[in-house]
Amino acid sequence: MLVDLVTLEQLGNIGVGSAKVRDLQWIGEGRVLVTTSETASALNLGVDVTEMFVGQVYDPASGRATTLLANTRGLFPALLSGVTIVGEDGDQELMVRAFSVERPERIDLYRVDPDTGRARLAEVMFAGIDDFVLDPVSRRTAARSEYDSRTGNWTLYVRPDDGAFREVWRTTAPIDIPTLMGMGPEGDSVIVAAERPDLTQAGQEDARFFEVDLETGAWQALRFDFPPESLWFHPVTGRLIGAGRIERDRHDHAFSDPDAGRLWAMVDTALPDASLEIVSWSDDLKHAVVFASGPSDSGTYFLLDVEAAALNGIGSAYPEIAADQVAPVRPVAYAAADGLQIPGYLTTPPGLEDPKNLPLVVLPHGGPASRDTFGFDWWAQALASRGFAVLQPNFRGSIGYGDDFAEAGYGEWGRKMQTDLSDGVRWLASEGVIDPARVCIVGASYGGYAAMAGPTLDVGVYRCAVSVNGVSDLRRMVEAEARGREHRDNEVVRYWARFMGVERLGDRSLDERSPARLAARADAPILLIHGRDDTVVPIEQSRVMAQALRRAGKPVELVELDGEDHWLSRANTRQRMLSETLRFLEAHNPPD
Repeated sequence: MLVDLVTLEQLGNIGVGSAKVRDLQWIGEGRVLVTTSETASALNLGVDVTEMFVGQVYDPASGRATTLLANTRGLFPALLSGVTIVGEDGDQELMVRAFSVERPERIDLYRVDPDTGRARLAEVMFAGIDDFVLDPVSRRTAARSEYDSRTGNWTLYVRPDDGAFREVWRTTAPIDIPTLMGMGPEGDSVIVAAERPDLTQAGQEDARFFEVDLETGAWQALRFDFPPESLWFHPVTGRLIGAGRIERDRHDHAFSDPDAGRLWAMVDTALPDASLEIVSWSDDLKHAVVFASGPSDSGTYFLLDVEAAALNGIGSAYPEIAADQVAPVRPVAYAAADGLQIPGYLTTPPGLEDPKNLPLVVLPHGGPASRDTFGFDWWAQALASRGFAVLQPNFRGSIGYGDDFAEAGYGEWGRKMQTDLSDGVRWLASEGVIDPARVCIVGASYGGYAAMAGPTLDVGVYRCAVSVNGVSDLRRMVEAEARGREHRDNEVVRYWARFMGVERLGDRSLDERSPARLAARADAPILLIHGRDDTVVPIEQSRVMAQALRRAGKPVELVELDGEDHWLSRANTRQRMLSETLRFLEAHNPPD
């Protein structure tokens, strides 16, 4: 639905059926590119079940939607890269990679007419090209990278003005693959995220981002006032304008572009206590949509007008949740058994001035190379609303706390990454906040594994466990990743092996940390919830766990979510997941 944010007049709407909306992009002032996905397969093209992305250009003036690539002979109408919009309003093209059945060895870059959806070849790109940077000004690629998943060889090619591509750097990256980020600040370079210890300067931390000159191929470390975790690029030129990080549990940004800097300063000053996110901004950086949440806000969208110095609320993420229903969240930190400080967040039921002796839900994040952040978390808030304290530990291996902290998780899957969670339980018990006899564990993806591992590996801590889309058999999962890709030894298998602490496929030591292989040890009831369309962790992983628990005579429930994927993309299945989880928790660990 398109709505005028000043008059609140509805300008138009379009139905997308059962597809899942993944992105919205303006094409000039009058049209919107709607990117959706569905779980599907194309067996005739050798494509197993995956998420297929489709783009539609919606014109509210005519009420018409045009599907990208659908009217081009030989092209499979799926988007195989992000879509970049180039050109001025009225003279715009959409740039995207696509697959031609006539040239199966290539995934070329095409120019798509937003009026007709028809595409014409822009640049030849073979399948080995894994990434590229498009210069929106020249409407052509300025850099490409090529990756061999078997050998781990990564190669960077750059192209100066009116020149041909040439190789400027090659490295071996079995797991931490360099990433092309965007154009440099002046348009004559590209920004690359990579590990370059050979460019480290004495007395300075290793840089994460580098500027590579298109003419000379020379590398230069990007330095900011703080170690950046993310970068910002101009919405029109695609050039670097700033960097960001999470500092003291809030987003912090520094901008070289004065308009962007002024915009962020106004937001940060107006909402000093909230968790902030810039959702989108206008081409001239004079307007922005900002999302803010916490400590008594379930999430509000604001429209910022820089020239008018106005910040107006335009909508709520959860309009039915009142301020007094938002549970308080505070950062915490505790010592693991080996002394490592584990940061995290504690959410307690709303209305409690001095929370004591509460039932607890441990809610570990997925990834595992991810993290929880400060602000309104819908899952933690739902649990707290029913009387539970909720601990979200950023266990070792989580990102955002430096390389040493992330690397402390290598080889600790099911080991210290697991006991970091129960160490948090013991700490909260020692503080008198929770009752150690009333603790359950809930999580999704890697967090789902941790939930199953609680009653099977780290016994004696939890009264129940809920796993959503979790991994139960590590060896089976790694073997599936090996079979499902072009090479058995690939970057995904190597990523898993790093955290699991194994060096070869089929390592039977993984069985010692696989909940499905340890079902007979389970000392608490387990609820398994899994989306049938999960293409990341197949539903087989929950079915295997359910069978193992039943054979062992252990209490287990399995709930399968029709039409749901790994990310819980649909509102109705998210709500069902919460309902099933709360029903199970209240049955086995009642808060009253």
